[in-house]
Amino acid sequence: MLIIKGNDVEIATEAFGDSAHPPVVLIMGGMASMLWWPERFCRRVAEHGRFVIRYDHRDTGLSTKYPPGQPGYAFDDAVGDVVRVLDGYRISAAHVVGMSLGGMIGQATALKHPERVLSLTAISSSPVGMNTTHLPASGTAWMDHMNMEVDWSDRAEAVAYMLEDARLVASTVHPFDEAETRAFIERDFDRSGGYLSATNHSVLFEISDAWQDRLPEMKVPLLVIHGTADPVFPVEHGAAVATAVDGARLVEIEGGGHELHPADWDKIISAIIKRTNTRPNE
Repeated sequence: MLIIKGNDVEIATEAFGDSAHPPVVLIMGGMASMLWWPERFCRRVAEHGRFVIRYDHRDTGLSTKYPPGQPGYAFDDAVGDVVRVLDGYRISAAHVVGMSLGGMIGQATALKHPERVLSLTAISSSPVGMNTTHLPASGTAWMDHMNMEVDWSDRAEAVAYMLEDARLVASTVHPFDEAETRAFIERDFDRSGGYLSATNHSVLFEISDAWQDRLPEMKVPLLVIHGTADPVFPVEHGAAVATAVDGARLVEIEGGGHELHPADWDKIISAIIKRTNTRPNE
């Protein structure tokens, strides 16, 4: 564990593997701490000769938290936090892997700080700065769930809500492990001190017009990984990211949802390893 401090912000991080190996920074999605990058997943990537770093977004895990409804940051600050993590580990440039909202933060990081990003892998994400009204909308069942009122201060209610969310976004071809998922969410809830502050992440979806139509400018090597059964960002969103950037590669996970299901790790990790085989200054 390394806590990166500066400008009244603390970012909790954890690293796996040998720091001499190519660095890979993992960015998780909205309301999700770094634990949503499973430790076994991180160690699997590190075993392939990578130095893997995961971190807690602000308002999640052990990082700085703000009063509910009063986030002291915006989307661009989340982009800056990626650089903050790199600086904290004294890494000049790294491969960036982002999941969902983390993939959108990764896109913006690659555009704003291309000298710090060796490659970008966007998993289950959507294009930044692009009109997506022509793309399929999120699934009705998941949207209905999202619109429910939740008492985030109530542990049992919050855990039950998150468990159902995980079920709704799960793979359609692999079994859903309810007991393991519940145990994980309970552990994440307790470590984070609850999910109330994480509701501030709604501000991270307020992406300024400064990013409008900039995605085709990306020169960083791009890999897109997307499940064909993703109900949050249907696979067409991932395809749109890949189409917008010259030379990008799209890997589809058949029946994959908006998750990192262990049964899909071999394919996901293999694709990431092929994309992340360079070190800074090579």
